[in-house]
Order: sequence, then structure tokens, then C-alpha cells
Amino acid sequence: MTAHNPSLTLVAGGAGFIGSHLCAELLARGEHVVCLDNLQTARPSNLRVLESHPNFTFIEGDIVNPLPGEIVALSDRFTRIYNLACAASPPQYQADPEHTMLTCVVGTDHLLRLSESSGARFLLTSTSEVYGDPEVHPQREGYRGFVNCTGPRACYDEGKRAAEAMTFDFARMGRAAVRVARIFNTYGPHMHPDDGRVVSNLICQILAGRKVTIYGDGNQTRSFCYVSDMVDGLIRLMESDADGLEPTNLGNPEERTLNELLDEILAVIGGPVAIDYLPLPVDDPRRRRPDIARAQEQLGWQPRVPLAEGLARTCAWFAEEIGAPDFENRLKVAAE
Repeated sequence: MTAHNPSLTLVAGGAGFIGSHLCAELLARGEHVVCLDNLQTARPSNLRVLESHPNFTFIEGDIVNPLPGEIVALSDRFTRIYNLACAASPPQYQADPEHTMLTCVVGTDHLLRLSESSGARFLLTSTSEVYGDPEVHPQREGYRGFVNCTGPRACYDEGKRAAEAMTFDFARMGRAAVRVARIFNTYGPHMHPDDGRVVSNLICQILAGRKVTIYGDGNQTRSFCYVSDMVDGLIRLMESDADGLEPTNLGNPEERTLNELLDEILAVIGGPVAIDYLPLPVDDPRRRRPDIARAQEQLGWQPRVPLAEGLARTCAWFAEEIGAPDFENRLKVAAE
């Protein structure tokens, strides 16, 4: 391969929340990055700082459809393919459940076939949602989950389970070298203000001076991983010598209730706030915490950004993004 035709890394879903951070980190490491995104749930502003980078190319396209000709033309240059293409918050993936399922299954098939033809290593971002509302705690990779396969979240939960099955079948048949990451709750700048996830919901509601929404009694738990830690884990997994026949949990094993999360955010922004407790959504998990022993042992990875520090950075970004001038200066100081 000549210097005029450097190897390429494809990031499908690269304009999304985690994807845009991944693109930026890969570019910082000297890679040539091609971002493929349909911009259905992503925001083009996530890529604004990358557009002028000489090693960055954006191609608009939907992996449910045959891959764009520009991707096919570059196929012999791809050495890494990251599949982050799928709406990831319940309001977004439930808005068009058919498309969500097809993205997971048909889209993953298209990218796996590209991996097969190009010889590129393939990484699927799966999800902690494959464990459903877990009856085993914390969740280890060997746990098979407790998923409602007919409920309103099934398009995503079962879609990702099917995507995993297909990815591992490609590996077993020797058709592709694969990695599968099961991502737990991740937060940070570039989240969509209206994506319906708890961190963005609470921050935006408080910054806007609105009543805060807590679903259930707020005692359900999640484990929140800052986006830079997640990106580090994904790259480590891609570059690891994993055999490709087992998934790897990536997430923060520090478990917090939603009420505790609210207190942490208020410690950054200030309060008090009025709280509106609403019914828990159907099939919403009561507890969620990853066992990350495999990632620690095989990747030497664990989260490093404390929740208070990550929330300060995230609040500062949202204050600027949604225009909350009363908070911006104080938040920027807190984030430094």
C-alpha cells in the first residue's frame, strides 16, 4: 500500500453521540477516518470540528440500504470497521421500530460483508439492553438476559441480540475477524438534548428552569460511563487479540440510583428543583451494572473519569448548546 492510498477506518454512525467522539479520537491517533451516517438521530454539528481535518471524510448513507458507491469504491482500503449505527435511546428507536430492527440486522449484515470482502476487522457496538430487566446482578457476559421479546423495546433489544448472533456466525465461519462490545449507559458532550436519556433529560430540564421528570420512584439504578472512557474501551477492544467469539462489557461498575444522579447534577448546577414522578416505562430495567472483569483482564481497561467531573463537563457543554447563559460561566469554571 502506497503513502498515497493510506488504510482507512470506517465508522458507521460516526455523527452520533459516541461515534463523533470516536472519530475525533481516531483522527487524533493519526488514522484516516470515513464517517458513514444517515443523520436520522445524529446532529451534523457533532462533526463541525472534524470537517476541515484532512484525514476525515463524511459520507451520508443508511446501512439498511446497499452501501453507497463511495464506500464500495474504498473497500480495499478499509482495515477497521466500527458499527455504531443505530438509534440508541428509547424515544428514538421506538419512533421507527421497523427501521431500528433493520438497522441492527440488515445493516450489520451489509457491514459484515464489507468486512469480509475488504479483510477489515469488524467491531459491533451492542448494548447492555441485551440483558433486558436483569435477574442476575451485576451482569456478566455469560448471562443470557431477561428480555421481553414482544414489548415496545424489543426492536432494539432483540435487534442487537440478532446483530450479535450474525456477527459471531461470521466469526465462526471464518468470514470476518470480529469484536463485540456491550455498551452500558454512557454520557457526555454531543448527547442530543431531546434524546430522552436520563442524563440529558435532567440536565436540560434543570438548565431550562423546568420541573424535573423522574420515572418510577428514582431508586432504579444505572452505571454511568463518561464518553472518553467508552471510546478508549472501544479502541482497546478493536486493537486487542480477543478471539472474536465472546462479547465484552464496557461500562462503569459504579452503580447509582437516579435520585443520586439528580443530586450529583444539582451539586454542579445548583437547585432546588421541583420533581415530577411519573410511571416507569414498560420493561424499563430496575438495576443495571456491568461486571467488567473481562475488559480489565483482556484490555487493561476501566473507567477513569469520576462522575462529578464528567457531569461538570457535560453540564457546561449543554449550557452552551441550549443557551443557558446564567449557568455557562460558572459551569465552565467547574469543568476546568
